[in-house]
Amino acid sequence: MIRPLSRTALVLDIAGAALLFVTLMPMSLAFYGPGTLSFIGISEAAGIAAMVIAGLIQCGAVAIGRLAPGIALAAAWVGAIVQMVAGLSPLPFNIAILMVLYATAAWGSRRVMWAGLISAGAGAVVAGLYISFFNGASYGGFGITFAAATLLVLASVLALGFAWVAGFGWRMVLRSRRIRAAQMRAEAATAEEQERVRIARDMHDIVAHSLAVVIAQADGARYASAVDPDAAPAALTTIAQTARGALSDVRMLLTQLRHRQGDGPQPTLADLETLFAQVRQAGIEPRVTVDPMPPGDIPGGLQLAVYRILQEALTNALRHGDRQSVEIHLAWHPAFVDVTVANLVDESSPPGPGGGHGIIGMRERAQLVGGVLRAEREGGQFVVRARLPIDADHEGQDGMGGSAAGGGDA
Repeated sequence: MIRPLSRTALVLDIAGAALLFVTLMPMSLAFYGPGTLSFIGISEAAGIAAMVIAGLIQCGAVAIGRLAPGIALAAAWVGAIVQMVAGLSPLPFNIAILMVLYATAAWGSRRVMWAGLISAGAGAVVAGLYISFFNGASYGGFGITFAAATLLVLASVLALGFAWVAGFGWRMVLRSRRIRAAQMRAEAATAEEQERVRIARDMHDIVAHSLAVVIAQADGARYASAVDPDAAPAALTTIAQTARGALSDVRMLLTQLRHRQGDGPQPTLADLETLFAQVRQAGIEPRVTVDPMPPGDIPGGLQLAVYRILQEALTNALRHGDRQSVEIHLAWHPAFVDVTVANLVDESSPPGPGGGHGIIGMRERAQLVGGVLRAEREGGQFVVRARLPIDADHEGQDGMGGSAAGGGDA
């Protein structure tokens, strides 16, 4: 298998292998004194040729160790076989074999990696026995005991095995880096998605409600101008006030995004009366019931969630209701608050299912504070019910499903 490798890395590998050959080959040639090669059964010329060929093959395997670890492993075996056939003892350039084993474990495929481990074990046995019997006998046939042969095999296992284990360790380091990089990319993508959802939710809450009020006022003014011309200035005043408020909210949101500042001033329960006044001016009379009354200290996040849910539910009523009264009920219990908004549905203009993001936004608002929300049609009404914990440790109570069924979506 050929791995993708930059030209610079390949040039460095080739240069390093060439430097290894130039450095270790003279040392290997000097390992045998005059007449030694003849003594082991080959001529001087044949021994030198075999040594150079084996050295070239093994150092060449180092040159392609990162590019093609499998081919490099095969080449290292060929070089070792040439060396053993010539009857040569281990030589300094055999360090190249250790480097190839390192490469198979560090950069090879799974199959090449395990082939490298098998080669390390098999090569250690072959090298230990070769040194003990064949190569040792060439130098006078001195006795090699079983214990000495075993020791040589173990030494070879340690040397070759250490090279493979070092490469495997580097493989794990590279793998952990890739996993960490992938995790960071996933976390960044998740953060970006959450930010996009937050921006979309905030923009929808601000713009959709304001535009619904403006459209309702504009339609009312157009129809009423024929019979009551004095109604037009009041409608235009409401439109201007609503548009200015929406513009201010949008500017605040954009400032937070541009400068990465913390949350600026957000709507609270004290702003609900202004919200109800806007709806009244648009032609809908909200009938509000609060029982039990709210406690003294309510978290700011919960106040914002209640405000945005009511805002979106009223926007839904403006767009899809019959323009009659809207029933709003707030029940502040010790551990949670129940929010209920019900309005008659305009059957002549039924809302398209899934046509907007209002219900999704309301559900997300409830989930952000640990609550649940259900929005569905019940007979001729569209009802939004939410249960929000006052304490962040409390979860939504049973019986409040989180799905949105039927009904309109702003």
